[in-house]
This record gives sequence, C-alpha cells and structure tokens, in this order.
Amino acid sequence: MKKFAFILFVWAPLPLICQEEPPEVMEEQLETMVEDNEEDEMMDDSWWQYLDYLSKNKLNLNAVTEEELTGLKMLSAIQIDQFFLYKRVLGNFISLYELQSIPAWDIPLIRKILPYVTIGYSASVPKESFGKMLKNGNSNITLRYGRVIEKAKGYLIGDTGLSRYSGDPSRWMLRYKYQYKNRIRYGFTATKDAGEQFFRGNHRGFDFYSFHFFVRRPGIIKAIALGDYTVNMGQGLIHWQGLSFGKESDISFVKKQSEILSPYNSSGSFYFHRGAALQLAKANWQGAVFISSRNLDAKLQPAPADEGKFVSSIHTSGYHRTNSEIADRNSLTLHSYGANLRYKRERWQSAINFVHYSFDHPIKKEVRPYNSFSLSGNTFYNFSLDYSYTYKNLHSFGELAFDNNLNRAFVQGMLLNVHAKAGLSVLYRNISQSFQSFFGNAFNVNSTVANEKGVLAGISLKPFYGLDISLFSDLYHFPWLKYRVDAPSYGRDFRWQAAYKLSKQTLIESRFRTRQREQNQNTGENALREVIAYSNRSWRTQFSHRLNAAFAVRHRFELLWYSTENKTTDEKGFLAFTDLFYKPPMLRLQFNGRIQYFDTNSYNSRLYAFESDVLYYYSVPAFYDKGMRYYVNVRYTLNRMINLWLKWGQTIYSDKEVIGSGLDEITGNKKSEFRLLINVAF
Repeated sequence: MKKFAFILFVWAPLPLICQEEPPEVMEEQLETMVEDNEEDEMMDDSWWQYLDYLSKNKLNLNAVTEEELTGLKMLSAIQIDQFFLYKRVLGNFISLYELQSIPAWDIPLIRKILPYVTIGYSASVPKESFGKMLKNGNSNITLRYGRVIEKAKGYLIGDTGLSRYSGDPSRWMLRYKYQYKNRIRYGFTATKDAGEQFFRGNHRGFDFYSFHFFVRRPGIIKAIALGDYTVNMGQGLIHWQGLSFGKESDISFVKKQSEILSPYNSSGSFYFHRGAALQLAKANWQGAVFISSRNLDAKLQPAPADEGKFVSSIHTSGYHRTNSEIADRNSLTLHSYGANLRYKRERWQSAINFVHYSFDHPIKKEVRPYNSFSLSGNTFYNFSLDYSYTYKNLHSFGELAFDNNLNRAFVQGMLLNVHAKAGLSVLYRNISQSFQSFFGNAFNVNSTVANEKGVLAGISLKPFYGLDISLFSDLYHFPWLKYRVDAPSYGRDFRWQAAYKLSKQTLIESRFRTRQREQNQNTGENALREVIAYSNRSWRTQFSHRLNAAFAVRHRFELLWYSTENKTTDEKGFLAFTDLFYKPPMLRLQFNGRIQYFDTNSYNSRLYAFESDVLYYYSVPAFYDKGMRYYVNVRYTLNRMINLWLKWGQTIYSDKEVIGSGLDEITGNKKSEFRLLINVAF
C-alpha cells in the first residue's frame, strides 16, 4: 500500500524547481547507454558541448556537410542520404518548412533538430584568413567543483601504511575552449577526482590535463589535429573512441556514424590519442593518417628469470587515489599509428582502415580459461574494410576486420524504410573469440569486441501522428568462456516501447524490456561453478506535461523482476519519481528538482534514472535497497557572459546504516552531494 500511496503522491504537482535541462533527445540515449555499461557516469560530454554550441551557432542547411549532420546524432543514415539527394535534385532550401518534403523526415524529427539548424542564403564556404579565425571566435571558460558531504572510510584512515585515499573528497574540473564556427577549435581541460591529491604530492596541480588544437578547412587538407584527438573507423570493430549509442536508444542507430577525426576535450583519461593527425580530401577520395604516443595506467608484474616486467592489467578509470593506483600511474607507454582511405560516390562508399599498436612492456593477463584469447604481447595491428550502399529506401552497411593473427570479425547491417510510417533495422555480427582489438567499440553485447555471434532485428512504426512504436529482438551467443561464465553461453534481449503525444503539451511513454543471459552460480554444496540462466524484466511508464510557458512536470514509475533458474521466487525492484521544471522565458533564475522513492530486494534488482545536473555534467545512478532521494538544481544568469549552476542532492536509506563498501563506505543512512559550476562565455 505504501508504494501505491507514493505513486498517488508524486502524481500531484510538487513545489520543486530547477535549471536548464539537457536536450530531451539526449536523456533516454544516455540513460540506456550507461545502464548497459553499468556505469554511474559517462566522461564523454563532447556531444552535449557540440549541441550547446549549435544552439547558439546554428548549422546552415544550405552549406552543411555530411559530417556535421552526423554529429547531431539524431539522423539515421537513410535520413542523411535523403537530405542530400533532395538538395541535389531541387537545389538549396528556401524555408525550414521545406524539410517536411524530404522522404524519411517527419515532424517529430524536424522538431528535434530545429534548435540547431537554420537556412542561410549562401551555400558556399567563404575563404577566411587564419588570423581572422583566431580572433573572431567564441571563448568559453568552465570551472566545476563538487563533493560528497559525508566522509567515506578512505578519508578517515590516518595510518599512511594502510590503503587509503591520499587526497580530499573534492572534485575539480577546469576547461577553456575556443571555437570559430566549425573551422578552428583549441583549448585545454584539467581535472581532479575525489580522493586524488590537489596541488600537493609528487604530482602537483590537477591530476589529469588534456590539450587540443584542431583546424578544419576546405581544400585538399581537410583537417589537422594536434594534441588530443579521437579516431573513429568503420563500424568500430578495430577502432572507435567517440560516443556511440546502442540498440536501446533507437534501432535506426545500429549503424555507427561519426567523423573520422575529432578534437578531444572531455574529462575521461583513456579513450583518445595524443599526437598529430591529418585528413585529406580530393574529389571522391578521402584519407586520414595519425600518430600517437601516450602513457597508460597499468599493473606491472616482475617477469620470471629477471626478464623485466609484464602488464597484467590496464586501468581505464583514470583514478589515482591510493598508493597502489598512484604506483600504476603512467607505467605503460603506448605508441600507435594508423590510416584510413575512403572512396565515396553518391550512393555508395568503401574504405580500408589500419591501426598499429606497440607497448614498452608486454601484456600478459592472469592465467584463466576466459583469458585464453585475450590481448597479449608487445605489438599487434588491425586492418579492415568498411562499406555502405544506398538504393532508394534501403541502406546496407558493414565491416570486415582482421587482427595480426588473421582472426576475423564481421558486422553486416541493413536499414529499410518499408513505408513512410514504418522502418526496419537488421544487424548481424560474427566476431571470433580470438579477435583482438585495443580501441574497438562495435555494436555488440560483450565488454570487448571479441567472442560473440548474434543477430538483431527491430521495427519502428508510426501508425498515425502522435504515436511512435518500436520493438526489437536481439539473439546472441558467446562461443568461448567469459568472466564469471565458465562455459559457452547464450543471451537474448527484447524491448517494446510506445510514445503517444496526447497534445502539444502532453506525452505518455511506456516501455517493456526483457533480458536473459547466463552466469556462474554456486548451488548448494556443489563446489563447481554451474552456469545458469538469469533474467530481468522491467516495465516503465512516464508522463510529461507542460503546464505553461514556464512550468513542466514529469512523472515516472518503473517495476523490475529479477530471476534465476535455481530460485522459485523473483527479486523485485520499484522506482518512482516526479520532476518539476521552472524555466521562465525572460527571467535570470531557473530551477528544477526531483523527489524519488525506490525499493529493491538487492543489487540484482537495481534500477537506473537519469539525473539533471549542472552544465556539461550528467549521471545515471543505480538505485537499490530502500530509500528516498531528492535533488534541486539552480541556474542563475548573472549577465550576458556569466552563468552559475548549483546542485544539491541527497539519498536517504531506510533499511541500512552503512552505505557503500571498502574505502567508499559511509557510516550512516544519508549520502549528500553538492556541485557548483561557473561558466563564462565571451
């Protein structure tokens, strides 16, 4: 009864208020992506930065490039192809209303991109001097501070000989960036995580620094990157360092799309290159080359017979809080280089890709059956062929990749608009258990690009205006062992989702999802780890309503059932929240806030929820056990240049007096967070 009473309570308007929200199109995509990766935070905020810049410097659709439209991450490959086909046949756009005439474009899609596009008079890119581009752009400085108020166990240990955090609980981020249109970008980012030392110790100053200088220009030399940058190739089988979405966000995004070179200015400390890169273009040919040298965090072990050291694991978190994490800092050097050559016609394109890696210490992971085919040695390389072809409403794409031992990985996909109101997506992948790829990030379920075969099929329907329905089914098989799975295993995912726009002010969304996989399970007195199936099923319903020009509310409730084949009863999870947004058109002060209740049997039945936050920061925490959470965000515009953001949030548990574990253990039933951000634009 308490749960149902809470539902009735949250569906009434609450006097909470808060800040400017990230674009709505981001929330579900980021939420499902973090949930799939089982991470509370995502460090790559480059997409949000890009959309924020475009909201103030809109894309001219008469001069826009395919790379710029791809960067929006709102358009499928078919929609982009149809856009340029329409322009080739009918010429430049006269009005934004003309977008309704493009095949595969509908009103909801146009509304999504309208904040970021405009119709300009000129379709050509004017020649501009380098000096002008360096002087007439936009500068932006962002300073962010945050911390958990309650001190965790790792900060209370006084004995320096014990494992503890060497720094304080504060988190800092300082970023400067300069941008002139899409032509030139440079800047730096400096960060310090909770528990890391700050302007003291052996590493004075911030813990992590990043610098980038990036020029894009018309002509043969298309782009130049110095400092930190990312490289994205094909469908991610051999190399993909940028943000990408999976099947849960939109089935039309099963095809990965991105510029091959992009500047890097996010706060994550792993998925980027450091060095130089060059992109060339001539007629139908495009090419890119890059070279990089950087240090990675790794655990080094002494090799037998005094043969030096080897790497047992590589760390990607970027944390340097404890003595062991500090000892592993920058202990491994990675040298890498690569190239891409692409030939492109109006309806088809193909490319060859190559990457090479060398480490100053050999990689040799712990001897475990599931590590039998893991990356090993000092040097390895990958090469691949990727391609795509469009015929009317059919778009086909794929990539065939090999490593230096000729182990194979293959992805083949298809997007088909079977009707103006129906779309179909199909993707097949077959990745050898022996395939090795260091920066691979393909469309697959496994944590690495290896050891997976599967096929996904999805369909989206728009039977009438205001109603969107999508569903997909994904069946996959892992031919070899995995971590915590001591046998070949199978899995399947299914999702059904519907969104109905009752009016311009009201939207109702409902989603049902099931996921079944296999894992080790100790059963009874049997010492052997038996592989058994487990599954979770969840149902979510969300209601959004704009009350007037200033106020909007959003309500959600979600139920989850977790089961394993050796238990007769399911674990259950429940989550419900209400958001209130206050964003008056002309006032300097904006608010939003949330009140939330959650109740789960254990971590297995956890539920996730995207949280609004300060500018360029987002999190999707996992909620489990039983408790309440609330947060309030405030944004204040001091003047045309300076904006302030503030967040206060607190989680209160009703069923425990200790939160977390290990060095993150907090005594008590409350965990409170505070965050402050100052943004100066000039």
